[in-house]
Amino acid sequence: MFSEDDHLYMRQALDLAGRGLFSTMPNPRVGCVIVKDGAVVGRGAHLRAGEPHAEIHALREAGERAKGADVYVTLEPCSHHGRTPPCADALVAAGVGRVIAAMQDPNPRVAGTGLGRLQANGITTASGLLETEARELNPGFISRMTRGLPFVRSKIAASLDGRTALANGASKWITGEQSRADVQQWRARSCAVMSGIGTVLLDDPQMDVRQPDLIQLKSGKQPLRVVVDSSLRISPDARILQGGNTLVAYAVDDAARSAALRSAGAELVCLPGDAGKVSLRDLLLHLAGLDINEVLVEAGQGLNGALQQAQLIDEYLFYYAPILMGDAARGMFALPELTDMSQRVELEILEISGIGEDVHLRARPRR
Repeated sequence: MFSEDDHLYMRQALDLAGRGLFSTMPNPRVGCVIVKDGAVVGRGAHLRAGEPHAEIHALREAGERAKGADVYVTLEPCSHHGRTPPCADALVAAGVGRVIAAMQDPNPRVAGTGLGRLQANGITTASGLLETEARELNPGFISRMTRGLPFVRSKIAASLDGRTALANGASKWITGEQSRADVQQWRARSCAVMSGIGTVLLDDPQMDVRQPDLIQLKSGKQPLRVVVDSSLRISPDARILQGGNTLVAYAVDDAARSAALRSAGAELVCLPGDAGKVSLRDLLLHLAGLDINEVLVEAGQGLNGALQQAQLIDEYLFYYAPILMGDAARGMFALPELTDMSQRVELEILEISGIGEDVHLRARPRR
């Protein structure tokens, strides 16, 4: 159905979409290539919400050459008025001949209507070319549109025997500097970074993006910092509250502590669940309502265990250091004892790579 050239141009569009990896939130990352008589005449990428979409950038570059041309776009052209006019209408007005989308838009407001509008105006359309690669660019946007939940990644730094901290909680630093720099990349592409009160009290982390090049790519915009703190034990002086842009989720209210935290610039949300704990699913639903696509969890075994038990982790980022810490050290997940091997959590390994002296492993649960 699709030719070798079709694959070539769609890969170029996917590369363009990748330029928005750190900056398009809450919008999807999209790239577009326009081809006329075997030559690329227009290229575009969506870089920031509120700015023109990839198709518009490509059409502007192509100009009159867009008439009768082939258009390769990583996501179905939009058909509704948001912050910008519909891209489908712009393609119709330009008189393009064919539009190939890598995937249909998961947004219910679009979901096939963009391609349908093109077809109704005599433009040949197709979709599904390199769809797997296109979906990997936007797991958070797809998750939010189809499940009403953000895509949750859990980053875990561990020894080779699976330990994340000493028995006294000390964990700095298990992995090397290069692994920590790689985590900055994942933090920068996330809309929110989540941690638990145990980590906040023990390490007093700031949980922001610190690499200057990544800050520039994000136009200085930091991810929302989220603290799961059932009983509001966090100090108003905690570093994670500095500069605002921090959400504290709690379950048991304390008027004095709430007032002190709000005075410190924190936003609070009460989401009680079972046993006086925060309802993690309700928290993720709340974050989706804030247009949060991707959440990076940087926490200890308590929050990781609770998220795992609720089946709310979509992907794992394991960083293994070439060290052993012994069975008295803390593990990755605080979970009830398994009594049968059928209860084990099976993972699909997506990627294994070396980072400095460490080993990086990316995996997803088999469901």
